[in-house]
Amino acid sequence: MSFDWPVYHLGVIDSTNTEAQRRAKAGQIENCWLVAEAQTAGRGRLQRPWLSSSGNLFSTAFFREPGGISVAARLPFATALAVSDMAAIVAPGAAVRLKWPNDARVDQAKLSGILIETGGQGQDFWVAAGIGINVTESPEGTGQAATCIHALRGDTLVSAEDVLSVLRETFARRLEQARQSFEPLREDWLKAAEGLGQTVRVNVSDSPVVGVFEDMAQDGALILRLPNGERQMIRAGDVSLVGRT
Repeated sequence: MSFDWPVYHLGVIDSTNTEAQRRAKAGQIENCWLVAEAQTAGRGRLQRPWLSSSGNLFSTAFFREPGGISVAARLPFATALAVSDMAAIVAPGAAVRLKWPNDARVDQAKLSGILIETGGQGQDFWVAAGIGINVTESPEGTGQAATCIHALRGDTLVSAEDVLSVLRETFARRLEQARQSFEPLREDWLKAAEGLGQTVRVNVSDSPVVGVFEDMAQDGALILRLPNGERQMIRAGDVSLVGRT
């Protein structure tokens, strides 16, 4: 499993996911972790920049996925749960909630960024699970509140390497769960879901949809109960609690 995969420390690079893509194009697909000291072009979901403050964790789990796209589609949720599991170990007082589809937050402040990318086909189908975690610093100027492991712990005793060591194990467990079935993963995710049962706003192609976050579908879609009583499934968009960010 992934806690046994080799870890490659890459120094300062553009981004660990971009490095994974380069390796895949060169035919160098290997189950491993790619870790940067800093990133000059880190990115998140929807190609948003991910600010790479020194001392934080910038990593990608790069691996062949025999289950193909069906398993890969579960990984945003599995990876968010792995981050939550990690935080429960290294910052046990933190109440991490998961904002659909894959943000890990504490009191509406973002702790991590996750970007799942895939490529190839058949035996060469690969996944790059990019995971950035705020360990020592909470980036500013991102347009949303952020937090970090040091702030959640109230001390500076944990390093990015310490966080990675725990994350490798929690990710391995959640990856195995994702490969088995989505339903137990879905149930675990819903237990930690931010905004479940509350009114949320989802920006879908710049058009806001407001409704009560009622459930998550078997394919991971967000299920909203609209004001007119109808249910709507949303498969891509930015979610915010009404009255919050």
